[in-house]
This record gives sequence, C-alpha cells and structure tokens, in this order.
Amino acid sequence: MNRPRRLLTVGHSYTVALNRRLPHEIARVSAGKWEVTCAAPSFVHGDLRPIPLEHFPDEASRLVPVSAYFTRRPHVMLYRRSLCRLAAKPWDIIHAWEEPFVLAGGQLAWLAHGRPLVYYTFQNISKRYPPPFCWVERFAMNRATAWLAAGHTVEAALQDRPGYANRPHRVIPLGVDVDVFRPDPLAGASVRRQLGWTDPGPPVIGFLGRFIPEKGLAVLRNALAAIHTPWRALFVGGGPLEGPLRAWAARFPANVRVITSVPHDAVPRYLNAMDILAAPSQTTPRWKEQLGRMLIEAMACGVVVVGSDSGEIPAVIGDAGIVLPEADSAAWAATLAELLENPGRRAELSAAGLARAQIVFAWPVIARQHLAFFDKLLDTGTG
Repeated sequence: MNRPRRLLTVGHSYTVALNRRLPHEIARVSAGKWEVTCAAPSFVHGDLRPIPLEHFPDEASRLVPVSAYFTRRPHVMLYRRSLCRLAAKPWDIIHAWEEPFVLAGGQLAWLAHGRPLVYYTFQNISKRYPPPFCWVERFAMNRATAWLAAGHTVEAALQDRPGYANRPHRVIPLGVDVDVFRPDPLAGASVRRQLGWTDPGPPVIGFLGRFIPEKGLAVLRNALAAIHTPWRALFVGGGPLEGPLRAWAARFPANVRVITSVPHDAVPRYLNAMDILAAPSQTTPRWKEQLGRMLIEAMACGVVVVGSDSGEIPAVIGDAGIVLPEADSAAWAATLAELLENPGRRAELSAAGLARAQIVFAWPVIARQHLAFFDKLLDTGTG
C-alpha cells in the first residue's frame, strides 16, 4: 500500500484556532490519503489583541507550535529554528499561508530545499514592492511550484506578473465553518439583551471588521443618518476610527452600539444579533477588498449581506445579497431602508446567503479543492 502523502502548511494566522479549519478539513476529508501537519506560532501580537496559540478539540491535523520574531509586523516576521527543523522533514508539499513578498514567505522558499512549494496569496493589486520585499518576492516565486489565489481579483492581478505567469495556479477562496457560523436566534436575542435592546424592535444593521477608512464607516454612518425608517446599528471590531465612531454613536444613544475586543470564536453570537450586515468597503490606490470574510461568515449565520463593489465583494456575494456602488451613500440609504421595511425580502436573501455559504464556502468544499490541486501537481509531476 502506498504511504499517505505528507503536507506541511505554515501560516502566522494559524495561531487562531478557527483559521486552522483548512488543514483540519484537508486531513479529515482526505480519508487517510494525506497526513497534514500545521505549523503555527505559539504567540503573535494580533491587530486588535495579543494572541497565544489557541487549540480546538478533535483537531484532525497535527499541530506543531513554532516560535517567531517580530510578530507585531507580519511583513517582517520571521520564524525561528523550530520551523527550520520541521521544514527539513520529507514533505510531499509545503503550503505557505504567507505572502511570497514578506520575509516569512521568502524564508519558507529557502527552507523548502527543492520540495514542492505552493503559496496562498491575497494580493489583488499588482504592486511594485520596495526593497527588500521585491527581492523576496522574486526569490520566493523562482522557487515556488504553484500558487493559489484567494479570489478572482487576485488571479487577475497576478496571472501575468513575472514569476506567477508560468506556474500552475487555482482560484480557491477562504472557507467558513458552518458548524460554528450558523443561524442561532437564541444567541442573537441574548446579545441584544446584553446590549440593552428589547425584542421585538427595529431590525439591526451590523458592521464587522476593522475601524479604518477603507472599510467605509463614513458611508455607512451617512446612510444610517439619512434613513427615516426605525433602525438599530451594531458595530463590532476595533481600530483607529473607534473614537470618531463612538462620538457619532453618541448622537443615537438608543439605536447604536459599538463593541470592541470580540474574540473570533464569539463573532457568531454577534452576527446572529444582526439582521443585515453592511460591508461598504472603499477602494484606494493601494487597497481594495481582498475577500470580505465577514460576508461569508454572515451568510453562514443567515444574515442578509449588502456589500460595495470594491475588489472581491461582488464575486463573494454573487446573487445571494446586494452589491452597491461603494461611495454612493444615497444608494446605501435607499437600499437599507427598503430592506428594513421588507421582512419578506430579508427572508429571501437570508435563505440565499445561507445556501451559498454551505454550497460554495463550507470548509469541506474548500478542502477538497485544495486536495484536488495538490494531487494534480504531484500526479502530473509538476511538483
């Protein structure tokens, strides 16, 4: 009998347990044909809070803690010797959930030692990186076997870029754990009570993400202020715009709540407290929405999604939600008001989003797509 194939997957985001659903599902759905080892930093300084390595029960992939330097800044983070020793083992494929242009991505190219190496990238704008990052990207892609694009806008930006153009690739988005992110009306009602809201009450329009200009908080605030239909708004996240957001929220003390420092495993409860999730992301010369993870998590919870036309959002939503011009506050106000007034339309979109999350974005679906790509690389000799 042939031995199982061996996969090593490495990523600084794997410190968060829910981010390891991909290696867990790859190991689970491969039915013993692959042995999956996941290397994760034992500690990182996250965007919003320090994060020690999290565990979850019955993890199907083997978890190996490794140490890292400079975890406050992912671009310059480097793994320590513990990963070097792990990478030296006889892997069939090394999967890098690190961008090819960051120092850790280049480090993995060095440590691969000629083994098949596949990068997973979210870069949906073709940028000219300053040294040393342009050198790191060139070195990494010269040693890469293939690459995975997290979305169609990533593929469009990179498929003709030197180093990427002559290597196999696939578009495979992030997934969602539909056992964790699921409709839970009781949890939603509990959160609303904790926020001081009574039921029944006006529908809740939610925002989930970083409080930064690119996420379109100004557009959403302007739209809400222009709506005459009763509404409530729940902002969950954190970031530099927290102060201005709280100052604006003080104008609507009965209607607006701002919640920060919510760990990822508590996010489903807050999503279930929402009726509509708004994602008014704003494109800039240096950024556009790479996926919109909050959208697939909201759809999995049965929450209606409304997103801007920035980056990958239209492809993520498909026909299971509403896509609006990113900077048109009037269109946002009109659409949100219509949804507030039409529970039948909300129910229709909720069902469509839930089905899309389960059919397109559930982690077992995404894991099988990865396995098919890895198997093809090895079976055809590309690796």
